[in-house]
Amino acid sequence: MKAEGLVKAKDADLSPNLAWKRRGQQRPCADNCPRLSVGAKLRSLHRLQQVLRAFFVLIVILVPCWLLSQSSPAFDLVITNGHIIDGTGSPWYSGDIGIREGKVAAIGSLSSAPRRRTIDAAGKVVAPGFIDMLGQSELTILVDPRLPSKIYQGITTEITGEGDSIAPLNDAIIRSARSVYQHYNITPDWRTIRQYFARLEKQGMGINLASYVGATQVRRMVLGDDDKQPTPEQLEQMKMLVRDAMKDGAVGVSTSLEYAPAPYAKTEELIALASEAGKFGGIYATHMRNESDSVLEAIDEALRIGREAHVPVEIWHIKVAGKNNWGRMPEVVAKINAARAAGADVTADTYAYTAWFNDFSAFIPPWAHDGGNERLVERLKDPATRERIRKDMLTPSRDWDNEWQEISGPDAIMIGIVQNPQLLPLQGKRLSEIAKLWNKDPMDALFDFLIEDPLAGVAVFGMSQPDVTLALQQPWVAIDNDASGTSPEGILGQEHPHPRAYGTFPRILRKYVREDKALTLEDAILKFSALPAQRLRLADRGVLKRGMWADVVIFDPATVRDLATFEDPNQLSEGMEYVLVNGVPVIDQGKMTGALPGKVLRGAGYTP
Repeated sequence: MKAEGLVKAKDADLSPNLAWKRRGQQRPCADNCPRLSVGAKLRSLHRLQQVLRAFFVLIVILVPCWLLSQSSPAFDLVITNGHIIDGTGSPWYSGDIGIREGKVAAIGSLSSAPRRRTIDAAGKVVAPGFIDMLGQSELTILVDPRLPSKIYQGITTEITGEGDSIAPLNDAIIRSARSVYQHYNITPDWRTIRQYFARLEKQGMGINLASYVGATQVRRMVLGDDDKQPTPEQLEQMKMLVRDAMKDGAVGVSTSLEYAPAPYAKTEELIALASEAGKFGGIYATHMRNESDSVLEAIDEALRIGREAHVPVEIWHIKVAGKNNWGRMPEVVAKINAARAAGADVTADTYAYTAWFNDFSAFIPPWAHDGGNERLVERLKDPATRERIRKDMLTPSRDWDNEWQEISGPDAIMIGIVQNPQLLPLQGKRLSEIAKLWNKDPMDALFDFLIEDPLAGVAVFGMSQPDVTLALQQPWVAIDNDASGTSPEGILGQEHPHPRAYGTFPRILRKYVREDKALTLEDAILKFSALPAQRLRLADRGVLKRGMWADVVIFDPATVRDLATFEDPNQLSEGMEYVLVNGVPVIDQGKMTGALPGKVLRGAGYTP
């Protein structure tokens, strides 16, 4: 090793022309070596330029791809092999859906994309999560925030707040609803919509939720439950409450004009309140003043409110109620089509059952509700006033929505949810059964039941199937559950709700799509997703598209079905394999995960 190093050192001292002799190498070329011609040199230079150019192009292509791979981490979840029905009404197409950080990050062929989890949706439909245009879960979401009855239907977003919204609240309103809060073991520690939303976000929830501010609620805040008209100063107070609620995140103002004290409000009062909501990008949603004999006049009122308040109109649970009105849905459809053709922005929704569910006290004429439930009970106990109520119920009238005149008899009324625990054994029974059990006239049984529980709810069988189907088929009709989120377990499982609470959306897929073929699957999904998202201006939900929130359902359209019946309603629907809310599974392989990834969805007027 040392000798070799010495030779190298010596070689380094020799001139270039002599060092080769010492190493026994062939002499390098000198002046007598062959030279390249100018043409050959140019050709070699050209080839070198081609190689460098190709190398440069390769760098330009590969480096950005490498950088993109570094800046685009693995998907949280990729849904593969499904039939994608994107919510727009277009036919299904095949593809993979990549989800990252709660949103749809890519749609296409993602077979080689890195991911943390894969869901194989072979043979299944992949669709946007369903939007319930009118839920009633503002209280029950505080009891069981998972809302099993909703997520097993594929519902990922609910809009609530029908007339009597969750807020604003004052001490008088809380006192009047004390039995309801006690029934659910809820302490109402909020007074505004902002405070209620804060409570939801602190607690967590299984679905997304938005709310209207109720016109009835702001009326009660200022006028109480009395049948009187607001002074200009009082109307300003009511308008201010609407403005505050819109800044808190309400999506609009709503009415429920059948239930006292709402019927006491004149159209002009409603226009004033709806106008305030419109200034903040809100809409006007309504349970109309009449859904039976005067349904066309009620539509005219809703259209006038929208026109003069400059707001879009949503007609909740559109129907023609009462045996004398069966077959009139074509008139309703024609009126709304004509209004839309003239430029009115009016749409509607339906739960597509032939029975509705409302307050049992709605059978009593509005004047008897003046002053609230305590006064109503007093009037029912007074023989003379009770007789006057009976006479009004037995007299057909177009001045109020007389439900007694709309039904075939007391067997058309089923007791649903009661607040008085002593009446729990009567849940699920017909009024005709209770009258026989109590040995009373059916109307007397109704009055005495309300004396014991003025807050009870009932299912009422009063619509015809052809009318319901025709309404559902209209392109401007979306879907509402019109029921609180519930559960077969715990305190919620003790109630006897309308089966729509558990079955509305799967029932439409089973009955109206698969069996009756009254809708195509794509049209049904459109009504479940993009149509309601468009109406509520939920610009980042309702469609499966890159950048949208990943509210997604995966189900087999051949097997999805409702199980809830009027006799046995507390049964979860079947067939939703996966339900994702903001990218997080709340149903995974058909089982509830208990995750609470839902968000509060605030309206356009929200001020942080």
